[in-house]
This record gives sequence, C-alpha cells and structure tokens, in this order.
Amino acid sequence: MKNITILVPQQSVLVSIDNPRCLFAGVNDFLQEAGRPPLFNIQLVGLSKEVKLHKGSFSVHTDKLLKEVQKTDLVIIPALDGDLETALELNREFIPWIIKQYKAGAELASLCIGAFLLASTGLLNGRQCSTHWKYAAPFRDMFPEVELVDDRIITEEQGLYSSGGANSYWNLLLYLVEKYTDREMAILASKVYAIEIERKTQSPFIMFNGQKAHEDDGVRSAQEFIEKNVSEKISVEELAERFAIGRRSFEKRFKKATHNTPVEYIQRVKIEAAKRSLETSRKNVNEVMYDVGYFDTKAFRTVFKKITGLSPVDYRNKYNKGVAVC
Repeated sequence: MKNITILVPQQSVLVSIDNPRCLFAGVNDFLQEAGRPPLFNIQLVGLSKEVKLHKGSFSVHTDKLLKEVQKTDLVIIPALDGDLETALELNREFIPWIIKQYKAGAELASLCIGAFLLASTGLLNGRQCSTHWKYAAPFRDMFPEVELVDDRIITEEQGLYSSGGANSYWNLLLYLVEKYTDREMAILASKVYAIEIERKTQSPFIMFNGQKAHEDDGVRSAQEFIEKNVSEKISVEELAERFAIGRRSFEKRFKKATHNTPVEYIQRVKIEAAKRSLETSRKNVNEVMYDVGYFDTKAFRTVFKKITGLSPVDYRNKYNKGVAVC
C-alpha cells in the first residue's frame, strides 16, 4: 500500500487538491474492478482540521494534522494562490516536515506553482524544476539556485517531481500512476479522465510578455526598442552601440536582467508577434515571417518550433479557426 499525502496549504488552489485525490481514488477503483487490491492510501493533511480556501468560499476538512503523519511515500504539494510571498509565509511550517519526509525516503511532487513551496525547502537547489510559465520570472528571482525549465510539463530528479502550469499537473499525476502501477492502468486513467497522455511541453501555451521587472534602465530601453521594431533585423552590436554600452557588458547586463540573451529576447519577441498574427489573421506563413523580420524560411520555422513546440502551420491550424487546414 502506497501512502499518498496531499497537503492542504493555506491560500492554495482547491482543484489541485481534489483532483489528485479523485485520480488516485479512481485508480483504486479500477484496480478493484480488475480483481486487484487497491494500492493507494490517500490522506488530506494540513496545519488545521479545517482550511478555508479562495477567500472563504470553500473549506477543506483534512484527514490528519501535519504533526500526526510520521511517514509517507508520496507528498503532493498543490498550487498556491494569491500573493506568493504571503502564501509561503503562511505555510512555512510545512517546510521542515517536507524535508524530513524526503530524507526518510518519501517522494515529493509539486503541482503548478506549488513549485514555490517545494523550492523553499532548498531540496531543488542545483536541480531542474517546472512551474507555470507565467510565474517563471518571479520563480527565477526567488530561487536562483534552481534550474527552471518552464517549457516542460514534467521534471523528475531523485524523487523530486514538478509539473508545468494549470491543468498540466494531470500529466504528472498520470506519470506517477504509471510508475506505481503499470502502463495499462495509466492509459485507462487517461481515457476515463479524458487526459491527453504523453504531453511533454507547455511551450504552445506560453505567452511572452517581456521581462521588465528589473532596475536596469539601459536594458529596459533596449527591450522597448526591440518590441517597437519587431519587423526589423536587429543585431546585438546595433543595440549595444545605440544605447552606448560595450557589447560584452550589454550582453551580461541583459542576461542578468531578463534571464535571456539579447538574441533569445529578439527571437521571442518576433515569435510572439508571429503567433498573434497566425492566431488572428488570414496571412500565410511567409507573409507572417516577413512581417516579423525573417527572410529565411528554414531559420524562421526552426526558431518558431524551438520556442512553441509546433511548426508555424501546425500552430495556425491549432489556434485559428478562420483558416483552412493545410
């Protein structure tokens, strides 16, 4: 029997607590229907017997208090809600318990921005982690020692798991079901719960809005210039010269402020503009390519797929109902 502890932090997202409970309980039912014993002992665990969520709209009644759980096999850390610094402060009592369980052999899985609570333990330092793409910048600022891979749906390192944003945690839950049972059971769960199995990236969903929450005015001016001149071919040398910064210093400052190199930032701005055009216009791929300053079809397609995980045609067909599939 696998003991699964689903934490119920204050200021957390209800569905990321209840959906794991439902899935693992459902797998227990599937196993029994197949003549096999149930595998999972599922418990909701919190700092109090009742935890009010979503500004008091919902209450979760926990099965046990944190201090009552001495040993478990898997800890699920649900997504946090609201101001993250406040949420982490409210739930700091979970941190030593999570560390203790991991050192005793338990595996830990964070869902969406539950990664912030997992990262607060220090256990992710030097390791990879995913979270919701929208929270990538604050995560990197708060946890610079963690290698954030915000395009990934699932990460796994030495019993530490994380998932990408929002509903992508279903894919991590399926991954854990397969690990603890078998492939057949994971496929059955994916069909019953209508989950697309084997989804590995959240790249198609990422919306790039720039990273301007920093204090480097020179870099911010360069970012604004890039965004206003998306159709132009812009070089790093031109940017450094335009803003009177030595190239090496410019590249170093840009990377520090935005977590992207200047070339990466230019690419992401151009591809984000291309995505919006493919979503809303009837222009063909070449027209969109020219609009965002690319003239090499192969280079454009390569960069587009690297950033979004899809080809330009596949992206347009996925998100634009006004164009014919081709």
